[in-house]
Amino acid sequence: MGKSLGVILMAIGLILLIWTGFTYTKKEKVVDAGPIEITADREKTVQWPPYLGGIAILVGVFVYIAAKRKT
Repeated sequence: MGKSLGVILMAIGLILLIWTGFTYTKKEKVVDAGPIEITADREKTVQWPPYLGGIAILVGVFVYIAAKRKT
């Protein structure tokens, strides 16, 4: 269980290092006056720092090595 958790954490860390965020579009109501509604598409961005991926890789390596020593 520990080895697979370590590998999963390392893979997630690598993905976080390569892919540092994403953008999505959300419809928002601008005006809502009775039967008249005006909407607009707004872009929202979600980003995380690259060092988060490095931390996940290091934790994954530590978990993998700790599980390997246990067996």
